[in-house]
Amino acid sequence: MANVILKNINKWYENDYKAVNTINLDIENGEFVVLVGPSGCGKSTTLRMIAGLEDISSGDLYIGEKLVNKVESVNRDIAMVFQNYALYPHFSVYENMAFALKIKKMDKKEIDKKIQETAEILELKDLLNRKPKELSGGQRQRVALGRAIVREPKVFLMDEPLSNLDAKLRVSMRSEIIKLHQRLKTTFIYVTHDQTEAMTMGSKIVVMNKGEIQQVADPVSIYEKPRNKFVASFIGSPQMNFFNVVVDRIDDRLYIENKFIRYEIKENHLKKIFEEKYYRAEVIVGIRPEDIEVVHYISSDSNERFVIEDIGSNIKVKEFVEKTVSSKLEKNNIALAQIELVEILGSETYIHFNINNNKFICKVNGVFRGEQGQTISVKFNFSRAHFFNKDYEERIDWEE
Repeated sequence: MANVILKNINKWYENDYKAVNTINLDIENGEFVVLVGPSGCGKSTTLRMIAGLEDISSGDLYIGEKLVNKVESVNRDIAMVFQNYALYPHFSVYENMAFALKIKKMDKKEIDKKIQETAEILELKDLLNRKPKELSGGQRQRVALGRAIVREPKVFLMDEPLSNLDAKLRVSMRSEIIKLHQRLKTTFIYVTHDQTEAMTMGSKIVVMNKGEIQQVADPVSIYEKPRNKFVASFIGSPQMNFFNVVVDRIDDRLYIENKFIRYEIKENHLKKIFEEKYYRAEVIVGIRPEDIEVVHYISSDSNERFVIEDIGSNIKVKEFVEKTVSSKLEKNNIALAQIELVEILGSETYIHFNINNNKFICKVNGVFRGEQGQTISVKFNFSRAHFFNKDYEERIDWEE
């Protein structure tokens, strides 16, 4: 095991394109760290600099307290698993796993022992004599992992290793890699563009965009307290909803409001920030799809009004005879909306809707059989909302 430290790491290319901008990151012994972000954000370049496959333009890189900027990749005591497996097609599984150990002139008995032990862990014992062309995608990826494991490196580096697998295999391989980390207790640095992989696999997540680190935290903290609008939009599926509001005061009460919603700010820490810095200013509200509730809808056929009861696996519909709601109900944080699209996934449903030309999506449990054009009333759970500065898109209540 080894810790990995990146100090002010930068990467420029010949055309003055800056792929990585001042990366500072401490990775502790035995951590499973995931670098996640959109294509071109610099995550793979960062991993390749750690591996020694890319030169560092400036900054210092330490592996196990040793400065390795000028150390060749082969001497860094790391193992890398790639997206494309990189197996030797004319070698058997056994020979692929043994190759690096033979180069080191390791004793044949020791090589065999390591391969047999690793094959047992990865369920490859029955495949050791097969060639890569005889294996499935998942089996090839396990061989690539096995080839890395037998070397017993200080650090495992993985560059989108599951991207070439189908959805079912990705789920199973994801759990295998997690179990492998728990068993080996070695430092893992994993790159992916898939936020589901990041959330389920990493003990620490590093969100990157445009060559810079946006936030470093554990998965729950990233989800519940995103540092800026980019992190909030990138982590979470479906994506967080965003809309602008103005901070105002009515009868000594502090509100946020726009054309379709009004909400009294009761949280003390937010009241203080809004009063001191954002009174009568515009701010961005972010609210996740699961924090918007459909409270009733109007049938497009009969114009009858119904109330929705969430009972877990299904949506129970009861006739609703209450007075028609207005387009802005400040007491209950409710607004009238029009359905644009309903995506039924079985255990849950995504409802796309429109309020005053603002597009939203909410997520409800079970099956919701709404139709395009139907009117619904939605309730916003502002106690779980996120607020961002309109100019810089940074979280308003961020504390280091």
